[in-house]
Amino acid sequence: MIDQYERSAEFLDLLLAPHWPELGPPLARALHGVPGPVVDVGAGGGHGTRVIAEAVPGVEVLAVEPSPGLRSVLLARVHDTPGLRERVTVLPEGLLQARLPARLGAVVAMNVIGHFDPAERAALWDLLVERLVPGGRAVVNLQPPTEAAAVPEFRGGDVRIGRRRYEGLARAEPAGPEQLTWHMTYRTHQDDELVDEVKVSYAWWLLSEERMVAELGGRGLKVQAAGPGMYVIS
Repeated sequence: MIDQYERSAEFLDLLLAPHWPELGPPLARALHGVPGPVVDVGAGGGHGTRVIAEAVPGVEVLAVEPSPGLRSVLLARVHDTPGLRERVTVLPEGLLQARLPARLGAVVAMNVIGHFDPAERAALWDLLVERLVPGGRAVVNLQPPTEAAAVPEFRGGDVRIGRRRYEGLARAEPAGPEQLTWHMTYRTHQDDELVDEVKVSYAWWLLSEERMVAELGGRGLKVQAAGPGMYVIS
């Protein structure tokens, strides 16, 4: 598996952190009362893993993260957070290759669904049908845009740590009717001087709410809005 985050892993966790105060509360509400175990798909550095663990106390969490760089942050966060070390298992494979329990209480896929191509996405939906226990659910979010249109460059994050300021810029261009290519630039400033710049690109498969509802409905699954761009599947 190609690690799309090999060069950007050091920046992602700190630049994504400011977005979790908005994502966390609706995710926690959507998970209220679910049985375990809970799978955190593409757990990254573990911001969502921590939200999941707090939302469902005592439940086992399986945090799936194939990127070695992001997984190192995840493991450190789990190790250093009281109560998580005993409950969270970190799995290094992709979701469809991971050794998961036969029955699952919930599956969480935050900021990750675009990494699944249509065939892989179909396998994910099938996994929900096969493994979710009665009363179980999945929670996913869809990030804009949901159609193949160019996205002008915008600042996605800006964080200062000590003397250094870390800045993330993003733009996208169509790569076919169902796919975008995201171009990311990560800049490091010290004392207001640019001292480093990293550029990476990665593919992102598009999924609209309408298409998701159709794909899931064909499998007997229902979709309910849980917040801006966030959905509960049951």
